[in-house]
Amino acid sequence: MRTPEQLLSFSQSALLELRERSPLVQCITNTVVTNFTANVLLALGAAPAMVDIPKEAGSFAELASGLLINLGTPHAEQREAMLEAVSGANRADSPWLLDPVAVGSLPVRTALAQQLRGLRPSVIRGNASEIIALAGSGRGGRGVDAADEVAAAQESAITLAAAGSVVAVSGPTDLILDQQQRVLSSNGTPILTRITGGGCALGAVMAAFAGLSNDRLASTVAAVSVYTVAAEIASSNSQGPGSFAPAFLDSLASIGPDDLAARAKLTVVQVGQ
Repeated sequence: MRTPEQLLSFSQSALLELRERSPLVQCITNTVVTNFTANVLLALGAAPAMVDIPKEAGSFAELASGLLINLGTPHAEQREAMLEAVSGANRADSPWLLDPVAVGSLPVRTALAQQLRGLRPSVIRGNASEIIALAGSGRGGRGVDAADEVAAAQESAITLAAAGSVVAVSGPTDLILDQQQRVLSSNGTPILTRITGGGCALGAVMAAFAGLSNDRLASTVAAVSVYTVAAEIASSNSQGPGSFAPAFLDSLASIGPDDLAARAKLTVVQVGQ
């Protein structure tokens, strides 16, 4: 059982290691957020690669440090590339993240998400309604927006984690768990929900951190802490969504271990509570 202090120390070290190693992150993501996702990874110190066509996606996944699969706009060619890339990542034993955007009521992506779930994602990230729907307990939210609170998704997240994935449920307080431990992260700002790609880019950041360590829970906590603390700092330097987006990129580029020490709010919950 890791303590909040141990998770904070891991997050501080992981942030410095990310900037030193600049992990290569393959992003197969939706057309709405591609540019913002690449800019987030670059600002933080990682290297993005949007390789999302068949015949290239699989071989590239074997080279990448981490892989993001985001189901926001899964057209036919991209769906084929997703399955090819996941096979490549699994062959290379590289981490990959599943972001089941808007699953539940939309049949094409819901069937694909269930297929991908069976291919052993290292990390699953979504809002509460997406996590509930992926676990087979609900019909999703309103498009990409959650219709459920984070607490309502806890049992569904536990169900998904039973197959070996780390599960992260995004909300005002993020829930991150595996089969042994549950962590609450209480940083962030509501402005993140008023810009394009605020949640989707977090999945790419999680894939970047996952490429640094086999400790999937701690690396996911590190990604959430860095991302949400940077967002808090940016919100204090902006006047609204328009000025927040560039301030957020600046904050990701400048955030350091001392910022995490001063602001990160982590709580470890004993299993069974």
